[in-house]
Amino acid sequence: MKPTTVECESLDSVETERSSLRHVCDDISLDIFLVAVAELAERFTYRSLTAPMQNYIQNARDDPMHPGALGMGQKLATGMNYSFVGWCYFAPILMAIVADTFLGRFNTIVLGTGFSAAGVLILFVTSLPVSLENGAGLPGLMAALALVGLGTGAIKSNVAPLIAEQYAGRPERLKTLKSGEQVLVDPSVTTQTIYARYYWVINLGALSVLPVSWIELKVDFWAAFMLPLCFWTLAMLALLAGRTRYIVRPPQGSAIIKAMRVLWIGIKNKGNLEAARPSLLEKAGVSVSWDGIFVDELKRALVACRVFPIYWICNGQGNSNLVSMAASMDTHGIPNDMMGCFNPITILLAIPLFECFIYPGLRRYNIAFHPISRITAGFFVAACAMALAGGLQELIYETSPCQRNPTADGCEGATPARKISVFLQIPVYSLIGISELLAMLSGMEYAYTKAPQSMRSVIMALFLMTGAVGSSLGISLSSVSVDPRVLVEYVSLSATMLVAAIVFFLCFRKYSRIEKSMNMLVEVDGPKDSLDTDDASRLEKQ
Repeated sequence: MKPTTVECESLDSVETERSSLRHVCDDISLDIFLVAVAELAERFTYRSLTAPMQNYIQNARDDPMHPGALGMGQKLATGMNYSFVGWCYFAPILMAIVADTFLGRFNTIVLGTGFSAAGVLILFVTSLPVSLENGAGLPGLMAALALVGLGTGAIKSNVAPLIAEQYAGRPERLKTLKSGEQVLVDPSVTTQTIYARYYWVINLGALSVLPVSWIELKVDFWAAFMLPLCFWTLAMLALLAGRTRYIVRPPQGSAIIKAMRVLWIGIKNKGNLEAARPSLLEKAGVSVSWDGIFVDELKRALVACRVFPIYWICNGQGNSNLVSMAASMDTHGIPNDMMGCFNPITILLAIPLFECFIYPGLRRYNIAFHPISRITAGFFVAACAMALAGGLQELIYETSPCQRNPTADGCEGATPARKISVFLQIPVYSLIGISELLAMLSGMEYAYTKAPQSMRSVIMALFLMTGAVGSSLGISLSSVSVDPRVLVEYVSLSATMLVAAIVFFLCFRKYSRIEKSMNMLVEVDGPKDSLDTDDASRLEKQ
């Protein structure tokens, strides 16, 4: 449908009016979101696995209170859960190299759907009663998680950049609406909107926790795992239908190897990436294949990645310890791993609210809410979620003393009192969802917009790899994921996240002041001096 607005003259002639104009999103074709069905299926599968995984690993098959299969305990279940999440966020590095060097983004996404479908098929077969009885449950789970992780890496590192690249970024320009109002079409607002709508679409897939949890409880795990297996058919059909509708660039070689070398030099020099500048390395007799511009681009794009590992530990509680907590609460007959559905439900409700009311309202009154500020707000919300989880855990201990001290006299083998309603977990999951919307989505947007075209898969993969780092830290905490030490874990995570939010804002708020200049990074085949002198010098010092 043709736009109903009238194009006006270039912004250059009316620069003095810029601050008084309302910033709006450009027209976005719905066709560009067709490839998002692949990530919708990936989210559907991810939640279909992580939601029942804690029960599948922790509880025994003959547990009279909860569904189970392997009976390996809460510590190991939490550790394996974090391991799977970590693998899902490390695999994007590998698959970004495949996309940039060999297959291109679209073909790598197709390969990822094949990996994921094969992994879910293995899990379905090995979770059948006859397979579990013959010891195939654990090896089948390991093989399935490995393949699904590869599929997740292929899809996650390429879908978001592919979608964003379909918007042919035009410079800021004026439009006159039918109402007569003159507005400013802002590419940064358009990119923010594209990522928000993309995130909304994929969180539809996260609602799979609703049917999967019920099927797990009422039928069995094999039936729950069959659901995502069927869903991948839809993803393959959508990719087939959209294969001719996208701007698909051929692979041009991966910058990941160079980026990893720069990062390694920075790590060896206590986190100082300036040590990787060719001018300094040449003095030491070391020749490298990158230039100073590459180091600058990498530094700018990695701003959002600094403290996200801590955030990922907090986010991962929703698939692990909060599920175990729900098992000790009054579930009112619903599955204990079903409460995670309130995370995507919150996101699905909040995105239209933010897009239609909160963000436009802030822009109307010229209140800047740049990505750095949104990420900081997300960290604060995550800290509140962990504090609330700690409060719930303390409330459970007060009504069920044997959980606080399982080794006390008369407590051995005692079942939890289950006097606290599981619905009190809804605010915790809702806060985690809001924190995702503010922190994770803004982090993805920031990483993308601050990277040139040649490095977008690299930066997206590095940003996602912070999830792997966070999951590794989560694995180290799995030893305290038992009563009563789990309460200390919640309180510690809340305090750490609060400190991280404050430190992040104080260290990186300076980037909000030069947001526009940082968004002016040019593509690989363009000139390299697009930043003005003052901004370039400030970035050089940072």
